[in-house]
Amino acid sequence: MGRYQWHLFFIAGFGWYSDNLWPIVTSLILTPVVNEFQFQGPFLTLGQCIGLLVGALFWGVGCDIWGRKISFNITLFITAVFGTAAGGSNNFITLCALATVWTIGVGGNLPVDSAVFLEFIPGSHQYLLTVLSVWWAVGQLVGTLVAWPLMTNFSCPQATAAISCPKSENMGWRYFLFTMGGIMFIMFFLRFFVFKLYESPKYLMGRGRDEEAVRAVHLVAAYNGKKSNLRLEHLQEVETALSSPSSSSQGDPEKLDRRGMDTSAKAAVLRKLNKFSMVHVKSLFATKKLAISTSLLITIWSLVGLAFSLYNSFLPFYLATRGADFGDGSVFITYRNEVILSVIGIPGAILAGWLVELPGLGRKGTLSVSTVLTGVFLFASTTARSSNALLGWNCGYSFTSNVMYGVLYAISPELFPTKDRGTGNALTATGNRTFGILAPIIALFANLTTSVPIWIAGAIFLVAGLFALLLPFDPRGKTSM
Repeated sequence: MGRYQWHLFFIAGFGWYSDNLWPIVTSLILTPVVNEFQFQGPFLTLGQCIGLLVGALFWGVGCDIWGRKISFNITLFITAVFGTAAGGSNNFITLCALATVWTIGVGGNLPVDSAVFLEFIPGSHQYLLTVLSVWWAVGQLVGTLVAWPLMTNFSCPQATAAISCPKSENMGWRYFLFTMGGIMFIMFFLRFFVFKLYESPKYLMGRGRDEEAVRAVHLVAAYNGKKSNLRLEHLQEVETALSSPSSSSQGDPEKLDRRGMDTSAKAAVLRKLNKFSMVHVKSLFATKKLAISTSLLITIWSLVGLAFSLYNSFLPFYLATRGADFGDGSVFITYRNEVILSVIGIPGAILAGWLVELPGLGRKGTLSVSTVLTGVFLFASTTARSSNALLGWNCGYSFTSNVMYGVLYAISPELFPTKDRGTGNALTATGNRTFGILAPIIALFANLTTSVPIWIAGAIFLVAGLFALLLPFDPRGKTSM
């Protein structure tokens, strides 16, 4: 653990920041854009969820095919370009389309960034993968802090459903998107031009590129002011010891390299095509326990995706409508409460990094307890009879949900083998985003002024928490494969 790893902790955190910021962006601008364009708000969230699904699948699998480095750098750039462009939207179709595209970039952040960070840190510091979720909470905090004055001072009143809300009186959400897009451009610049990301040595070895892997190790050591004694011969000695004649390829003997690999042009093309096969997926189900682990992770991510999206995507709407019922549903109060909830999430993410290392609790226990408590706080919020009571229960929800996501984002890449980690992350993220798509569809037909969606979301969190106890592995105290 050295300077390179600590700098990577900072740079990789941008992915967590973006992953929570932009879904929150959509929810923060929901009321103003509905007032201006007069359309059904869940369509905007639906476009976002579709983009997140495509991004998670494409970038998660892609980083196992063409490497971590390209995916790591390009996702923030896509988000910055299309997020900024969305601020100039003149109708809801353009806005929904651009939201879909910007979230294709957002959807790739966590599958790629978690793999990159995990593959560069030693086992003794793997808890930092959980602590990285503090960036997730910071993303929500920055978004709500910026939205608070902009939405309060440059938006039409909340209750303008049947009243004209012209662009000139509703520029707040546009200023907000320009600001958020500008921040993403700065983050992309820091990643691409300031920090030098080397390709993951574990990824390179998984692709048989041992010489490049050794070079990467030496570059990282030099960055840390150290010198590595690793040589290519060390890897070759291990490879020779594990090799057997039966493992050689059956190609033309004159075209086989020292490892028995067919180097003919035909074989090279076939290997390229093989990268796009189901080999990475099959590896995640190679044994019974690994298949159970992979299946449970996908299930938990899917359930959390539905519950979280069902509630969080419409949180400002919930706060505004319930606040109106209690006599304080102004724009100022709504976004003030959002800022408070964001602040509460930061210590939750930090606490998660400590809890996952406790004996007897570990990753599984922390994930289960925090997920169940998240559901309990949602149930309790339906009993609120004042705005302050509602805010209090939601503070509990914000705290425990940040603990939950902190553990979930860490345990998933830890349980996947290196060569298939990007694909494993893509599968869990795909399940999460696919079920997240159901949330706005449900919202299109549900009555959001009742507590029914909250009860559904709470029940789903409880079920996900119980599933967490069934995971066959707990990576506490173990270095990832």
